[in-house]
Amino acid sequence: MQAPAIWVLIRKEITLEWRQHSALSGILLYLVSTVFLTYLAFDGIISVNSWNALFWIILLFAAINAILKAFIQEHENRHLFYYALVSPRQVIVAKIIYNALLLMCLAIAGFFVFVAFMGNPVESFPVFFTNMMLGMLGFSSVLCLVSAIAARARNNFTLMAVLGFPLVLPLLLLLIRVSRLSINGTDFHIVAPDLLVIVLLIAITFVLSNILFPYIWKE
Repeated sequence: MQAPAIWVLIRKEITLEWRQHSALSGILLYLVSTVFLTYLAFDGIISVNSWNALFWIILLFAAINAILKAFIQEHENRHLFYYALVSPRQVIVAKIIYNALLLMCLAIAGFFVFVAFMGNPVESFPVFFTNMMLGMLGFSSVLCLVSAIAARARNNFTLMAVLGFPLVLPLLLLLIRVSRLSINGTDFHIVAPDLLVIVLLIAITFVLSNILFPYIWKE
């Protein structure tokens, strides 16, 4: 796998996102408006468990909206152009890395917005931040593959929701668990087994994406 080709593809994604910044602005607007509606619904008073669950649910749907366009916005002629220049594994790795970076930025922005409206109950921030970054990488690795399948099936949002949620659910439950422990002030050595499982899930989905995507690409 050639790193220069992957970097060129990532830079292409960044350029396209900059030219079509309205999509990113829409996702940020979704984050702010959803958190604000949550604030109004709970009158600013929310339990720690509800804070944790709502935070991850909002991030999950923001991730789905962000990654839905990963392959759907690509024209078929552009796919043929990529097919002649790079390998499918380079394409999927570049998509996963770019969308992971995008989701990490959205997660940080979402966290500050959530804290501004709902307060900050997190006591062990390093654990929470590490868990959040791993979660965004996991969401990217799962949802990029699902987005590729949905784009080929021509049934974009429905198939994305049907396939994406069951695949991301085990990861989401682990992320919520580690996040809850970090809110309670738990140290790294306590949550290390859960973080290791999250890393293993990410590795599995990353490997599966590299194995399955070339077959999807050929279609």
